[in-house]
Amino acid sequence: MTLPALHNTGVLYRRILAQFPQDISLAFAYGSGVFKQHGTSQGQMERNMLDFVFAVDDPVTWHTMNLLQNRKHYSILKLLGPTTISSIQNEHGASVYYNTLVPVDGRIIKYGVISTESLIDDLMHWKTMYVAGRLHKPVKMLVQGENGKLRAALVANLKSAVTASFLMLPESFTEEDLFLQIAGLSYAGDFRMVIGEDKSKVANIVEDNIQHFRILYSNILRDCPQVVYKPHQGKLEVDKSPEGQFTQLMALPRTLQQRITKLVDPPGKNRDVEEILLQVAQDPDCGAVVHQGVSSIVKSSSITQSIKGIATAGLWKTASYSSKKLLKMWKGWRRKPSVSQMS
Repeated sequence: MTLPALHNTGVLYRRILAQFPQDISLAFAYGSGVFKQHGTSQGQMERNMLDFVFAVDDPVTWHTMNLLQNRKHYSILKLLGPTTISSIQNEHGASVYYNTLVPVDGRIIKYGVISTESLIDDLMHWKTMYVAGRLHKPVKMLVQGENGKLRAALVANLKSAVTASFLMLPESFTEEDLFLQIAGLSYAGDFRMVIGEDKSKVANIVEDNIQHFRILYSNILRDCPQVVYKPHQGKLEVDKSPEGQFTQLMALPRTLQQRITKLVDPPGKNRDVEEILLQVAQDPDCGAVVHQGVSSIVKSSSITQSIKGIATAGLWKTASYSSKKLLKMWKGWRRKPSVSQMS
């Protein structure tokens, strides 16, 4: 699971992590401040905000310690104390509590805190796909404890991303097609892709990081019985028979199966999941149904987590962060060639 960043930043990450309580079961850094994205120079990359996620076994204890060490990181919600902060973290949005626009060791960072239990749940079942979706893409692993259940869940999440993507792709496709599909899963249905995110974000993530995606997925692709993987040619062929698609649908995370069932089964019929998925496997629009199911998960969690983010960041930081996102979106739009230039 550990991936090298593009230049030696190990000391920087260790210095930043040293500022926080050390009871962390998993910590990773992600995003455009960590991995080079297409159209971003090294200088821009070093100015970009660094994004982190910390998984902790006991959020109340961790926030208690962090409020003592880093009280300024929190919005006005710090006045409510660690128990209420942990409740806000666990019970709303995607079960992540973010502190954003935090200056640490000469860089600006954003960090999300999630309980280890909630993270495992999201990785296994795609309850919100919020952190699970970030882990579909290359990340810089900084801390990974000996929790066997968490390690297994990290691998299961990658396998689920491959399976869902197979269902949405044609019979033959390239590695790049697959990685674009995988990277796009967590943006399907995300309202921020309409306003606030660079529209070419998915292509930018994949284009300069194909090798990092290969490191992440090559073993899973080699071991998967339903695909013919030709790594030297960068090509794949997947079983698109109804039987093959049914096997893939049955292997999807539970929440996604439930969303697909809800889309296909008319109210009041109450057929079992297996029967409905067998019907979907024979449908020529099977891939579109799976995409709709993924979109419905992402849409609800992206909205609720963003609303929660206003409270956890505070209004000033929210306005500042949003304006930077809009500027990035505008620059991405300006970079895109027009139809007349393309023809």
